[in-house]
Amino acid sequence: MKLFFLNTIFYVSSIFTIVMLSVSCSDSSNNIENTVEQPDIPFYKGADLSYLNEMLDCGAVYKDYANQIKNPYTIFKDAGANLVRFRLWHNPEWTNYSNLQDVKLGIEKAKQNNLKVLLDFHYSDTWADPEHQQIPSAWLEHLNNTEVLGDSLYNYTLFTLQDLASENLTPDLVQVGNEINSMILQDGELEWPIDWERNSFLINKGIKAVRDFSETQNQDIEVMLHIAQPENALWWFEQATNNGITDYDWIGLSYYPKWSTYNLNNVGEVFSTLINSYNKKLMVVETAYPYTLEDADEARNIQGSDALIEGYPATEQGQLNYLNDLTQSIYNAGGKGIVYWEPAWISTPCFTLWGQGSHWDNATLFDHENKANLGMQFYSLNLNN
Repeated sequence: MKLFFLNTIFYVSSIFTIVMLSVSCSDSSNNIENTVEQPDIPFYKGADLSYLNEMLDCGAVYKDYANQIKNPYTIFKDAGANLVRFRLWHNPEWTNYSNLQDVKLGIEKAKQNNLKVLLDFHYSDTWADPEHQQIPSAWLEHLNNTEVLGDSLYNYTLFTLQDLASENLTPDLVQVGNEINSMILQDGELEWPIDWERNSFLINKGIKAVRDFSETQNQDIEVMLHIAQPENALWWFEQATNNGITDYDWIGLSYYPKWSTYNLNNVGEVFSTLINSYNKKLMVVETAYPYTLEDADEARNIQGSDALIEGYPATEQGQLNYLNDLTQSIYNAGGKGIVYWEPAWISTPCFTLWGQGSHWDNATLFDHENKANLGMQFYSLNLNN
């Protein structure tokens, strides 16, 4: 998730008329503690730590609840997290991070802490999101040759997974694309409507690469398709299914109330509809909420006052309540996980593409003194049977 937020983004509207459902979700502050996790399919509680290695190189330190400096992976594990998500760019010459070497380092640290891994292929040299699906520069010459492009995508996905496996770094779940609301592997301005003959061919090539790798490794590596905002998933998965995209295990969603037409009272209905319609597991792989409106640096924060929803103030308790209630909504709907984006992107002297510091420092799970905040407790609230 996502620096496309730095622009004024309006997610692609559903091509279908969505009837807004008003269903009250019960207060999760007590119920979530009684959640019984299914042993065969665990309820994943994750953190997207794609920025973490960079933050550590920038001199960041992280403290636990007791204000003791600790390995941040250990902090998340001790808090109750059981999954880490990492983004992977194809050949990001503009940064030394989120390339394969950086991802290997992150996966190694995650596995050392017994954390499951979700690998997020962006299929781009930079951010892929609802407004950008920029083809890797190495593949640009094949932009209009779908068959060759499909082979490139297949081989890259397969060889990457084989490389990881050779170092005992095989992920547990794999995203074939990131927020692929539009057609993948485009150049420049997005083309609409989606050319589903091309799009389904390419996506299925990525899925096949994961399936073939799983077979040769004799491991069940699960496949996820990821769409930004629940309302877009309603039409996207219908069209994808109608065009032959069916061999996947997970529906992955980004859910930020700021950019969604659904709120915490009715978003669970969308989760249920998607799960029941396609018989897939569902995980919200990106969400976040501000615990303060104060900015720790000069980098403008993305999650400002416009991100607030009624009943959830920009406080540590407000952030925790939001996460508890969303987690309960996902669970009640039959979903199997939630991932926070990006809880460790604290303020440092380092620069992003847009300036010095962090554009997310008020929406991490650490306060401005780098101490684990109250929101971090949502990882442990559903561990008791």
